[in-house]
Amino acid sequence: MPSDIRGDRLSPAEVESNFADLHPLLSKHEAYVEADRCYFCHDAPCVTACPTGIDIPLFIRQILTDNPSGSAKTILGANILGGMCARVCPTETLCEQACVRETAEQKPVRIGELQRYATDHLMAAGAHPFERAAPTGRKVAVVGAGPAGISCAHRLAMLGHDVTILEAKAKGGGLNEYGIAAYKTVDEFARRELEFVLSIGGIELKTGVALGRDVMLDALIADYDAVFLGLGLGATNGLGVAGEQLQGVADAVDFIEDLRQAPALEKVAVGRRVVVIGGGMTAIDAAVQSKLLGAEEVTLVYRRGADRMNASAYEQSLAKEKGVVLRHWARPDKIEAGQDGKVAAISFMKTRDEGGKLVDTGERYTLEADMVLKAIGQAFVPAPLKGAKAEIALEGGRIKAGADRRSSHPKVWAGGDAVAGGEDLTVAAVEDGKQAALSIHAALTGA
Repeated sequence: MPSDIRGDRLSPAEVESNFADLHPLLSKHEAYVEADRCYFCHDAPCVTACPTGIDIPLFIRQILTDNPSGSAKTILGANILGGMCARVCPTETLCEQACVRETAEQKPVRIGELQRYATDHLMAAGAHPFERAAPTGRKVAVVGAGPAGISCAHRLAMLGHDVTILEAKAKGGGLNEYGIAAYKTVDEFARRELEFVLSIGGIELKTGVALGRDVMLDALIADYDAVFLGLGLGATNGLGVAGEQLQGVADAVDFIEDLRQAPALEKVAVGRRVVVIGGGMTAIDAAVQSKLLGAEEVTLVYRRGADRMNASAYEQSLAKEKGVVLRHWARPDKIEAGQDGKVAAISFMKTRDEGGKLVDTGERYTLEADMVLKAIGQAFVPAPLKGAKAEIALEGGRIKAGADRRSSHPKVWAGGDAVAGGEDLTVAAVEDGKQAALSIHAALTGA
């Protein structure tokens, strides 16, 4: 089978339709009806299930009383990226799973969509809901303009500190800008939300500045009163199989980034037969978007069962609805080349669980493919920290930090995916940044 990776598989109109907003904004009437379903529980389990601790019953009641701006302020006071989290949070495994309506009826209140209703209303109004405190005269450097860094910077600015964000890429936003499926965040929402957050003032964003290349950690520690590291995960894991270097094999994160930054989605190149390896959200996003771009066959293969996939049951169901075939209990064994020297097929070894250990069964099968996307996890790159006099302790290959997100160095905090024990969720990164900012503020002011 000759390789057939190309763009323009579908017309611009077809691609536009395929990539339409996954959950269109609720109308005012729809929001009222949905808000009216909330029981406004005392000690609400949905609040406990939210990593940022948003007062969910309160913000829903504010919607019901025709106060969407107040509702948004309640949300953003706990989670300044509440608009994006309303779009990408796995609410089905967090707040909505904990909802008493889910327990009683298997139909939870649509908390995520109500959250979007409120935050979108406030952003459309154009006014920032918070004001800066009196200037403290303290300066803080934030490395990385992803969810953790943005959250940390905003809270610090709100508390009166001056913040400089240093971002290696050309745009701020991190995962929100580069790594989320295009149908979840349409109309350049990541950019608009970042501009909204920065409008509080007191934050300078410098892009194209990489730690370890353009600026050193020791210099930041010397020049600033505190430093926050929101570095994210810069490396992708390899399959470790023969043929992995063939043309047609790519990292799913790169594929998603190319798609998110493309001026015309229909021009993004995709194979005719695509195989995605992995079981998390990146794998699902890559597989679904391959199908939406016009790939004829898309198969996602995971080494364990569906119940062990990091992607939620909802996301797995969405993939199936979009035409993705999910296959379980198999690991890649070899990627095979065609006569043109490019990917032509990938063979798998079937697996099973034996006392908690994954073992091969001895059975194999092969799938034709002209494009293979790897989505088997990412790793932290500690290189930017090396060579610094100020050593930053690592744990399990990531930065070691306490509950307040303070690292082993007294002037350095860290959060997000780069921290050991992180949940690899946007909402968790936002909470890390917030908690780090509160800790930094206490350290700088004694408050």
